[in-house]
Amino acid sequence: MERREAVGVGVRLELVTVAWMAAEAALAMGAGIAARSVLLTAFGLDSVIELISGGTLLWRLSSEARGASSERMEIVERRAIRISAVLLALLCAYLVLVGLAGLVARLRPEGSALGVGVAAAAVVVMPLLAWRKRRANAIIQSPALRADIAETITCAYMAAATLAGAGLNLVAGWWWAEYAAALVLLAFIALETREAVEAARA
Repeated sequence: MERREAVGVGVRLELVTVAWMAAEAALAMGAGIAARSVLLTAFGLDSVIELISGGTLLWRLSSEARGASSERMEIVERRAIRISAVLLALLCAYLVLVGLAGLVARLRPEGSALGVGVAAAAVVVMPLLAWRKRRANAIIQSPALRADIAETITCAYMAAATLAGAGLNLVAGWWWAEYAAALVLLAFIALETREAVEAARA
């Protein structure tokens, strides 16, 4: 695969990512708000961050496909990493503050079949997207795309945690499982935030 072809594949994959994340964000947040679920809402908010990251990376790859200079590419990549770092830090704060408030108030989220369905679909789709992006980036060698691949993989793990927590609540009525899964999400997002901050500083 030549570089031009790899960039074209990357553009198409980011288009799929943006479309998927837009739908995932809307459905997960809608399900989370309806069920008063911190877990599903946080999963939806992370999808918004992935959507912004994917949109920025789409801009970067499209610019290269149109023949933009390498200096321009570096500027776009730095902006993408910084935006992701700020948004991830805000999501960590949301999980801590709202999660603690929900536990203190003993807010019991309702079971959500829609939320479980969205998480289950993400568990299947995200690894496939990450695999295809990794193949394209073996030629492109983009730090921003490498970070996006890491975010896609993290999203798959987060979807699995969300599926476990929301699934246990839906099937067994274990509402506290959603808060336990939210803590797992926080660990993943905190790690992702640290890596994004370190990349932004570099």
